[in-house]
Amino acid sequence: MWVPRSRGAVSGILLILLGLWGALIPFVGPYFSFAFTPDHAWTWTSGRGWLEVLPGAAAAVGGLLLVVSRHRVVAGLGAWLAVVGGAWFVVGTTLAPVLHIGDPGSPTAARPGIAAVQQLAYFDGLGAVILFLGAAALGRLSVRSHRDVRRAQRRPDSADEPVSTAGAAHTGRQEETSKRPEE
Repeated sequence: MWVPRSRGAVSGILLILLGLWGALIPFVGPYFSFAFTPDHAWTWTSGRGWLEVLPGAAAAVGGLLLVVSRHRVVAGLGAWLAVVGGAWFVVGTTLAPVLHIGDPGSPTAARPGIAAVQQLAYFDGLGAVILFLGAAALGRLSVRSHRDVRRAQRRPDSADEPVSTAGAAHTGRQEETSKRPEE
């Protein structure tokens, strides 16, 4: 179940950044006239909590799990968390009136082109990119590479068996050998 940290590192870092963007842009966007109503900085609404902060935090935490985990299951949990966060960015605004969880507001831009960019940057486009990165990380985690198999073969199956030092010169690391007590 071991997986190298590099397997999800790039996706994880991007997911952390995108999750932070999704969670923080509703609060700092009004400073740049890039906001949804209410267009006041650092104003909390239930819509912002459910539709922006929650999925952004899910994507960021999922990305963090991808970056720090060496276990395939934990990294997979992080990837699934990011996928769910990305999917919620995409469908949350549609389901919000049905679930009565708050209003996402409307773009503050006067021109339709800028309003479309705001919609994409806040919800649909952001969610699609997060969903893609999470799914790509899941795909990378589901494959066992030749390097994974070689590393698993070098590890001892139990504590009673000695560890081979034949691969130490190959990897550039020195490994300790365990000795069996004389009987």
